[in-house]
Amino acid sequence: MPIINRIADFADEITSWRRDFHENPELQFDVHRTAGIVAEKLKAFGCDEVVTGIGRTGVVGVIKGRLNGSKKVIGLRADMDALPIEEATDVPYKSKVPGKMHACGHDGHTSMLLGAAKYLAETRNFDGIAIVIFQPAEEGGGGADVMVKDGLMERFGIQEVYGMHNMPGIPVGHFAIRPGPTAAAADRFTLVIEGKGGHAAQPHNSVDPILVASHVITALQSVVSRTVDPLDSAVVSVCTVKAGEAYNVIPHQATLLGTVRSLTPQVRDLSEARVRTIIESVCTAFGATAKLDYDRGYPVTVNDPEKTVFMAEAARAIVGDTAVDTSVLPMMGAEDFSYMLEQRPGAYIFLGNGDTPGCHHPAYDFNDSATPYGVSLWVKIIETGMPAR
Repeated sequence: MPIINRIADFADEITSWRRDFHENPELQFDVHRTAGIVAEKLKAFGCDEVVTGIGRTGVVGVIKGRLNGSKKVIGLRADMDALPIEEATDVPYKSKVPGKMHACGHDGHTSMLLGAAKYLAETRNFDGIAIVIFQPAEEGGGGADVMVKDGLMERFGIQEVYGMHNMPGIPVGHFAIRPGPTAAAADRFTLVIEGKGGHAAQPHNSVDPILVASHVITALQSVVSRTVDPLDSAVVSVCTVKAGEAYNVIPHQATLLGTVRSLTPQVRDLSEARVRTIIESVCTAFGATAKLDYDRGYPVTVNDPEKTVFMAEAARAIVGDTAVDTSVLPMMGAEDFSYMLEQRPGAYIFLGNGDTPGCHHPAYDFNDSATPYGVSLWVKIIETGMPAR
């Protein structure tokens, strides 16, 4: 089964939706326009139920198959929010909102799931219930977690759930997926080092927080190089250092912002423990004090092995065996679909976006030629996961 003919027929319509979303990006939970359009279209498609306000501004559509003897319920999820980035493209549908753009392709994700919903509501060639989930606030807001806590899984009886993300660098018409950890847990920390300020010409009368910060940054590199097993994966990055305002004044404090990434709960726990110990010990050794705020963010995104095989087979039915990579390496970026996978078995797949700028780049744009492949995969998951016999 290649790209579904009916989906190819209205691919241009899906593209028009995508480009409208691209022109009108919204951030985090403030996706009222996008969510309103999604709900309006789902109703127009003839979904059996359309619910708004799940997870604050999330939208859920219910599509019943022509049979429901299996009592099976499958959820498909897309994210709707954009990023606080100034767009640097010259496309005719460039963002109309200063400082905001769809730099991660969520406009494409939303449109592809809408396309699948339109097709499924028309055909209903499956035995069970398809739940289409449109989620706000993937970009740092944890919208998936908020939807889960709002009763998403229980309210709609979801038994398994699937997600998809475009991936620059993978050719259009190709997919990539792996069992187990596929995206990292993302933790972050804010460290305020309190020293003793003074004149730069009299450093002996001060406790220099910049010097302490330098040693902390260097020591933190030992977490990955000397604490974590070389066969495991971890990242510790200090990304912001703020201290001082004058060339001849030793400041009284320095602030460091950083992130810690990991692919297993064990490495996550170990990394946090070592970060805490190193910071406290180094600061104490130099006579400074440390105030550390360590925040655990998105958990590891873990694909269920059985559902990964199923999703890969569905993808192969669309693009063929050689266009589906089932051994792609995990990424150290994070994805809040992890919260849904903690609640129900499922899998997360990457859709080829071609040779384009990377996600979160100001010149990024979703590749509309990928749309029919993504929509066809969503339909294939429903029709093969709940076949109408």
